[in-house]
Amino acid sequence: MTMNKNKIKIGVVGLGTVGSGVINLLEKNKAEIEKRSGFSIEVTCVSAANKDKKRDCDVSNLKFYNNPLEMIELEDIDIIVELMGGESLAKDIVLKALEKKIHVVTANKALIALHGNEISKIAENNKCDVAYEASVAGAVPIIKVIRESLNANIIHWIAGIINGTTNYILTEMLKSKKSFGEVLKEAQALGYAEADPAFDVGGIDAAHKLTILSSISFGIPLNFNAIYIEGIEDIELVDLNYAKELGYAIKHLAIGRKNATGIELRVHPCLIPKSRLLANVDGVKNAVVVSSDAAGPTLYYGAGAGSLATASSVVSDIIDISRKIIFKSNASVPLLGYQVDDLKEQNILDIKEVESRYYLRIRVTNRPGVLAEITKIFGSKSISIESILQKEDLISDKFVPIVLVTHTVIEKNIFDALIDIEKLDVVKGKIVKIRIEELDS
Repeated sequence: MTMNKNKIKIGVVGLGTVGSGVINLLEKNKAEIEKRSGFSIEVTCVSAANKDKKRDCDVSNLKFYNNPLEMIELEDIDIIVELMGGESLAKDIVLKALEKKIHVVTANKALIALHGNEISKIAENNKCDVAYEASVAGAVPIIKVIRESLNANIIHWIAGIINGTTNYILTEMLKSKKSFGEVLKEAQALGYAEADPAFDVGGIDAAHKLTILSSISFGIPLNFNAIYIEGIEDIELVDLNYAKELGYAIKHLAIGRKNATGIELRVHPCLIPKSRLLANVDGVKNAVVVSSDAAGPTLYYGAGAGSLATASSVVSDIIDISRKIIFKSNASVPLLGYQVDDLKEQNILDIKEVESRYYLRIRVTNRPGVLAEITKIFGSKSISIESILQKEDLISDKFVPIVLVTHTVIEKNIFDALIDIEKLDVVKGKIVKIRIEELDS
């Protein structure tokens, strides 16, 4: 039996890369969407700052508003699609839509990470959906996987490459043998990095995304401030080369892990064994591994950004909500994957409480007895060494690099040991410390 065609009316706020992609994808695949869903989706109005700006989509036949709040107030729409980014105005738009019982789709990771707890309660009170698949990993449907496909599982840990800019830079540094600064400039020229790249290379963007992933994975309220963050600004080509020689790749990871005493939430560079699939994710691609009790480790890989790639996730959310509207269904997946009353605060471990193996690079005076001085300090802090590399230095001075890999140790011990080692007269400069993640259980 063929059902009558029904129509869902949406308004789009923000006509940048993703907003244009959503409008183009809805038009390009209109027939396919109708065949799959049984209804049509029509963009009836849009909002952006400048009506006359040249865009990658045609909005000439749509009602245009400079003020998105006015659009929500005046237009009869079923779903508002917030794609403008930022926090303050985006939050106002979402809350106003929910108050008018308009469903929301957004790609705004900062909005969800920083204000999602409040938005979740208001959405529940107004019996509205807020969908945000595109906020993490672009076209990779990781939100739906964790909230729905793995909802019978207890999740033990998640680890992901969820920022394409940092992954591109680390990939190209090793490939082209160029410095961080050189590759960053190239990434900016190609549009992979912003003019001000601090949010990406400093780890803030990945931390916003980990905030979301950790909440839906572990049933904790969103808490961006609990995440330990390091960027990739201090990663040097020499360390990428040493890691490769040791059988590892350096990747910028977002990690959430349950252990016996609490939950680790951290974003930082890691050495990963080259045998792991995640270590071989290069360029601007994203990938997330989820390890759970029933399903075991599962990997999700794909485009983390881009106009149509991100639009794919946005439109998927639009279709899901539209289906509920058309069929008058009250069934809803909780915004954060758990019933609101079942989101519980848990102990978030300080980074000094985390246990890991470590890669260390130390520049020392080239004379006998130096290694013994260093290993004595490590021994006093209960740190055992797994392997040592000693190389000729490329810098013409009296110092040489020593590269050490430790066995598993609590970070506080490493922190204290490095303070003492850096005080030695035979040690020059700051010691390079990068955590090692095996991702094997």
